[in-house]
Amino acid sequence: MQLSINGKSYDVASEPDTPLLWVLRDELHLTGTKYGCGIAQCGACTVHLDGQPVRSCQTPVSSVGAGKITTIEGLGGTHPLQAAWVKHDVPQCGYCQSGQIMSAAALLAQTPKPDDAAIDSAMTGNICRCGAYQRIRAAIKDASGQAPATAAA
Repeated sequence: MQLSINGKSYDVASEPDTPLLWVLRDELHLTGTKYGCGIAQCGACTVHLDGQPVRSCQTPVSSVGAGKITTIEGLGGTHPLQAAWVKHDVPQCGYCQSGQIMSAAALLAQTPKPDDAAIDSAMTGNICRCGAYQRIRAAIKDASGQAPATAAA
């Protein structure tokens, strides 16, 4: 089958029920997308399928069809969210970061100036074991051109 990933076409030989995550990581060596829980609950494996965030650990490769897949590598390292992530010192262990950024990028593509409720809703299900949720929200606000809320002293 043929997949469109990050603007390139790839021929893959995986079984139809193989999770997209394993096709990306094992067959195509696009290792930015992480395996976290394997049951679509943590968000570490989030990629975009036609602009929508999906959990690649539970998405059979056969269900992708002619859809356009974007992984963290497809953001090119220059997305405003990636700069904001660094500016706000979001990464700690870093394991969830690609999934967090992909969910946030999908949010900003649909809602360029999200409020806190929209951010919380879009990011629900992306678990950060380090608890960097306030910095994640600040980075999303910053990347959207809004001033992040300042913490009370």
